[in-house]
Amino acid sequence: MAEEIVQKQNEASPVLTAKDFASDQDVRWCPGCGDYSILAQVQRVMPSLGVPREKVVFVAGIGCSSRFPYYMDTYGFHGIHGRAPIIAAGLKMARPDLSVWVATGDGDLLSIGGNHFIHVTRRNIDLNILLFNNRIYGLTKGQYSPTSEYGKITKSTPMGVIDHPFNPVSLALGSNGTFVARTLDRDAKHMQEMIQRQASHKGTSFLEIYQNCNIFNDGAFDLLTDKETKADNVLVLQQGKPMVFGKENDKGIKLDGFKPVVVSLKDGRYSINDLVVHNDKSRELAFILSELTEYPGYPTPIGVFLDIDRKTYDSEMVNQIDKAKNTMDEGDLDKLLNSGNTWKIN
Repeated sequence: MAEEIVQKQNEASPVLTAKDFASDQDVRWCPGCGDYSILAQVQRVMPSLGVPREKVVFVAGIGCSSRFPYYMDTYGFHGIHGRAPIIAAGLKMARPDLSVWVATGDGDLLSIGGNHFIHVTRRNIDLNILLFNNRIYGLTKGQYSPTSEYGKITKSTPMGVIDHPFNPVSLALGSNGTFVARTLDRDAKHMQEMIQRQASHKGTSFLEIYQNCNIFNDGAFDLLTDKETKADNVLVLQQGKPMVFGKENDKGIKLDGFKPVVVSLKDGRYSINDLVVHNDKSRELAFILSELTEYPGYPTPIGVFLDIDRKTYDSEMVNQIDKAKNTMDEGDLDKLLNSGNTWKIN
């Protein structure tokens, strides 16, 4: 009898694999693009989340990254440029039972979509944003984007970029985000961990993924991904752990007031006890860490900068609607439209 029950349960809820989340569409990214890695890690993580495919939706705008919904065997929506966050927000509020994801690029999300991004984030709508940041416009063939470095030579800036770029992590934190993280396209294990973390977060989760565009911005993140240089240039954030980095774990980050300082653990002046211990519940520390990328000589942090709880907009909206129904009944739209001051035109 027990075996029959288990068999029926397995038939009702089959065990899914990464292949179950891969669609039958040919993947049309340039060979060697970092997008392939992001797609692979998302497909590998999805089965572990325990969400049926019919309850998962990927929403995208315009750009190379925005082909993502075609390659996931889930529901998907390909919107217009920059509007993915607000489409996803509307979907989540209409269908709170769905797991809603946004796949977007630095141009799509931070240029024409910047306004939608900051308001979705501050409202803390329960959805997950994957930002593919390659610091260039790939689909339109190599113009500079809102994250391109100052002075960068591109097809649209032959004399160098004179804009100062957005720092996506700082922008998400400044928009009152509740989950903000960063990972690398070539670090599959770390990316899977970050995707799992954001999926478990209740509220807007934002994951910046440094993604190599090998056609129009090849090597933008080589210092952070190459075997010989990665250890000395990447700081892996781990909750409750001191901030240590370097090939021999011989460097660390300490605070001089609010200023981060890189120190050596070799000469005896400082020990591991002098270093900052990571706390992803501290918005103040998250801001300090987000700015490390702005200064030469500092490592680039990857991992979870902030993970805090706050009520979500969508759940609060549902609560307000339920409260209104309980106190004022279901209502009558026709009666409402014909109430108050009305007049007839002959």
